[in-house]
Amino acid sequence: MDAKTEPPCAPAAAGASLVRGGLFFRAQQALGLIRPNQWNLARRIVVLISITWLPLLLITAIWNHGGLRSFWTDYRVHTRLLVAIPALLAGEVLMDNRFRLVLAYICDADLLEASDKYYMDGVLTTIGRLRDAFLPELIILVLICVRILVRYRALTDSTPWLGQAFGDGFRFTAAGWYALMLSAPLWSFLLALALWRWLLWSYFAFKLSTRKLKVVASHPDKRGGLGFLALMISAFAPIAFAANCVIAATWRHDILRHGLNLMDYKLYAIVLVAILFLLALAPLAVFVPSLTAVRVKGVLDYGVLGQLHSTHFDKKWVLNRAGREADFLVAPEINTLNNYGNVCEKIGQLKPFPADFGSLYGLALAIVVPAIFVLMTEIPLIEILKDLLKTVR
Repeated sequence: MDAKTEPPCAPAAAGASLVRGGLFFRAQQALGLIRPNQWNLARRIVVLISITWLPLLLITAIWNHGGLRSFWTDYRVHTRLLVAIPALLAGEVLMDNRFRLVLAYICDADLLEASDKYYMDGVLTTIGRLRDAFLPELIILVLICVRILVRYRALTDSTPWLGQAFGDGFRFTAAGWYALMLSAPLWSFLLALALWRWLLWSYFAFKLSTRKLKVVASHPDKRGGLGFLALMISAFAPIAFAANCVIAATWRHDILRHGLNLMDYKLYAIVLVAILFLLALAPLAVFVPSLTAVRVKGVLDYGVLGQLHSTHFDKKWVLNRAGREADFLVAPEINTLNNYGNVCEKIGQLKPFPADFGSLYGLALAIVVPAIFVLMTEIPLIEILKDLLKTVR
């Protein structure tokens, strides 16, 4: 390819994706669950529920009827299989959509020089290879299997539908074995796969931050023109929601069944929220140094131009205004000075982080909603809602 030729907008043209690849994705394609430009989300959710949750119900109802009531009241398993897994599947669609929008914006806004476009095309090629490689998903499966083999007893408790402890051992029911060997690993696999894809996005963001982007200090988004990157924060919300739902269900179970106190989880909750926000925002934090430099340079460059214009205005309309006062009201320099002042004000308001609080609402909601069901163990729902309304106000 001729190096002098302006490269095409390859990311958008090639349909680059963080999600559309890998063994699990191709398996769904082979089964007809995913088709070109058709995610068939509802069908995929129904199929996975039929594989993970429905067998547990049928096995318990047929071979362990006495444990059926404990199954219906065990919201931990329902949260994992009926809430968290569908949330992760929906998150795949959202992540794919948001990443495509980011790539299209980079192309349409012409943020990259020709050489950097070729560089980022290479980055996308690398991401595609990593996404399609069988090794990451194999490692995930191996780690899940090792965790089950080593810690399966710590992951279960005596629940009639699941199994019963006998001395130092534990006897699983048929449904318990099914949950241990298939349902729980599939949930863990989907969560780990989502985090792997988020890692690919983080890699892309880091590589993009090393390029000489055409950021402008006076851009109206007050983020140098990189405010569009905040779109990806919403792509992490389903991951945070799924993980938080499962953790909240476990905490609620321990509080109600094992006599633990809500305050016992205070430190864990703080750490959990910090980790989720860190994971969601870390890919954007790599742009802070460049945006900080843009702000400093913008303040200096526009400040010099503003000084020259203000000096000219002062000399013409203040020091040498005698006899021309009537012309002052219609002088074009007045509007120019006023408009330039607004531009300088925007530069002074430029934030070094390419996201605002508005872009965090979805993530915050994904964290807060599951927490409500834990708080309800000791605080009435109406009081929680009142406190939330006060906070919003």
